[in-house]
Amino acid sequence: MAALRLIAERAGKVILQYYVDAEEITVRQKDDASPVTDADEAAETFILGALNTLTPHIPVVSEEAASAGEIPEIDGDFFWLVDPLDGTKEFISRNGEFTVNIALIEHGVPVAGVVHAPALAMTWTGAGEGTANFSETDNPPMKISVREIPDEGATVVASRRHGTGEKLEQFLASRKINDRVTAGSSLKFCLVASGQADLYPRFGRTMEWDTAAGHAVLLAAGGDVWTLENEPLDYGKAGFENPDFIAEGVHLDAGFESAETEG
Repeated sequence: MAALRLIAERAGKVILQYYVDAEEITVRQKDDASPVTDADEAAETFILGALNTLTPHIPVVSEEAASAGEIPEIDGDFFWLVDPLDGTKEFISRNGEFTVNIALIEHGVPVAGVVHAPALAMTWTGAGEGTANFSETDNPPMKISVREIPDEGATVVASRRHGTGEKLEQFLASRKINDRVTAGSSLKFCLVASGQADLYPRFGRTMEWDTAAGHAVLLAAGGDVWTLENEPLDYGKAGFENPDFIAEGVHLDAGFESAETEG
């Protein structure tokens, strides 16, 4: 994990070179109407080079390359999933809530992952149950884990930009909710993994590179991510698009059936 963390943090430094100077942020639209900047592309170029040096035999699926139709064969046991700048809209709005996401997938499961928030100088890592860590720059890593849901009810974290909607409200109606918070990018997974929130429901389009690294950290912290069919979210699907999902510290069946029906 040390090598993976170093790659993510160095990619973060590449991103910050653009972030510190607003005049350097040039925004373009991709075919799916989502934004992309020079920072996305520069960070991806760095990560792809670093991973190809670290594991030349393992293919890499990365957001910007995949958007351009550059998708390698992933018929082996392993492949990497990379989002070089998750939360491009947060980057553009300069609120700090963007991340570098790198995950290793084995047979559809995210077995290792790092989420690095360059502007916050925070990093989360995980590579198997009980290995989840959080660290701030120049400080030693600390173990993190999910928590039991408090008696007063769960804290739900939702997307800063997609945190409302009828389907979400229908799902939450079946849960005892005490508090609601918002966060950008993969930080939502990290809040659940560190016991600062209890669940992150997502009803809407996401791609595998958006979720794999945070999912790996959450798995390492004792949680998991579930589809509305109550099955673990897996990776390597055709098109790399995720279904609706619920990321949880403690898995409860409540609400899955109603959310699926309402969809």
